Amino acid sequence: MRFAVISDVHGNGLALDAVLTDIAVQGVDATLCLGDHVSGPMDPGAVAERLMGLSGSMIRGNHDRWVSETEPDALDPVDGFARAKLAPRHLLWLSGLPDTAVFNGEVFLCHGTPQSDTEVWLDNYWQGRQSTLPDPDTILGHAAGIDYPIILCGHTHIARSVRLPDGRRIINPGSVGLQLVHGSPDARYAIIERRAGRWLTSIRVVEYDCAAAARQAVANGFKQWAPALATGWVGPEGLF
Repeated sequence: MRFAVISDVHGNGLALDAVLTDIAVQGVDATLCLGDHVSGPMDPGAVAERLMGLSGSMIRGNHDRWVSETEPDALDPVDGFARAKLAPRHLLWLSGLPDTAVFNGEVFLCHGTPQSDTEVWLDNYWQGRQSTLPDPDTILGHAAGIDYPIILCGHTHIARSVRLPDGRRIINPGSVGLQLVHGSPDARYAIIERRAGRWLTSIRVVEYDCAAAARQAVANGFKQWAPALATGWVGPEGLF
């Protein structure tokens, strides 16, 4: 079994197209999606259309939940922009996505942690460019009762793989559409496969026209997104 994992596209159609093109030559059996699909000031509608055409398990993130369930006048500016750019069929699709899922009886999907789509798991929230790994007890606590060899999460936009003492792996593939504190604007996703009884994970880094994505954000009235999209050096402060 060999599959791709994408997360946190955040409405960045240029980054998504580059990643899907790369996935197409990887020989995967499915592409799994971990949420926060559309909330970004680039091209939310195009992202929704592309993701709706994929096969493979797909869940929603906290921003997907807010966009599809919150009254428009109560949304923050970025989520409000995304909702305004989505057709009714896109909103119906988002509202129908589950919070968690299981793929092929072996892979558990969540956005933040199994208990919450807003909690962070493998990384604490940033302070400027710093992010710290939580203590082992915190990581293990969120994994309690999740009896699958592969556990997937997103939300922090930082790619990381953690192996628990019992052999379970928790993997965050990073973000397709919005790089934070990486020092690189390139899109990220994961390829995971089981080979000869062993699980292997690789994080792929894909170049795309990040300057064009930054220009889209500026043209749509969100110039504060441009440094993150164009450089990948900055933290999330002030983006949402």
